[in-house]
Amino acid sequence: MLLEIHNENPQERNTQKVAEILSKGGIAIIPTDTIYAIVCDAFNQKATEKLCMIVGKKPEKANLSLLCKDLSEISVYTNSIQKEVFRLMKSCLPGPYTFILNGSHELPKLLKSKRKTIGIRIPDNKICCQIIENFGNPLIAASIHSEDDIIEYITDPLEIHEKYERQIDIVIDGGMGGLEPSTIIDCTGDSPVLLRAGKGEVNELE
Repeated sequence: MLLEIHNENPQERNTQKVAEILSKGGIAIIPTDTIYAIVCDAFNQKATEKLCMIVGKKPEKANLSLLCKDLSEISVYTNSIQKEVFRLMKSCLPGPYTFILNGSHELPKLLKSKRKTIGIRIPDNKICCQIIENFGNPLIAASIHSEDDIIEYITDPLEIHEKYERQIDIVIDGGMGGLEPSTIIDCTGDSPVLLRAGKGEVNELE
């Protein structure tokens, strides 16, 4: 199913429809503030395993991220965050950043058993945020990659739908996606470390 949602004024009935599909163990592809992402219920192990199968990765090697609605929700799934890190996250989020943090015992079972850290995002995208809000829980997300040797990510939702329509439940057309992934910052050590320079400005770390 391909569903068009306005990227500046998302229709509530449509984002609620996506949330309902996810709540039943469905898989969706949605826009973020960087690239399109394939998502599912973070607490549905079968859905997460299916998502990993679709992207062709084992769960522990799939570079999964947790999409949260706000900083207070992030605090539930991570161990105590240093003041320096919290200030950095507050200045960057919502935005095109992935923060690698030490996970808490509240992490979804599949992630908790495979890793001690988790990448967490709060995308600055109205469609994505409204879906998360309507769903009521964090989503597990993985990037949608292109098979093109030059272009790494698929940006056209129509092309995404054509490729994945038989494998997933719904693709959201929120306009053309980006080509630049999120900036990744590792906050598991004594001070934040830049792991990947992406769309997020690196000077935010200064």
